[in-house]
Amino acid sequence: MQRYQSAEKNTGVIAYQIMPDEIIVKFRDGSVYLYTAASTGKKHIAQMQTLAKKGEGLTTYINQHVRENYKEKLA
Repeated sequence: MQRYQSAEKNTGVIAYQIMPDEIIVKFRDGSVYLYTAASTGKKHIAQMQTLAKKGEGLTTYINQHVRENYKEKLA
């Protein structure tokens, strides 16, 4: 997993891993979620991947747009 650049600040996301049409997100509380194009929507996955790479806005985006639309809780 890649360290989320904004992780030093007060953010919920601390790491992520990008795959084609998927993203795994690790949160500060230790929980890890798999979001896929099928569960979340291709548009949302693309935006989440962009924000993850940018290191800004991913936690807010998840809270406002995708919330519980993950495929699987991995941890």
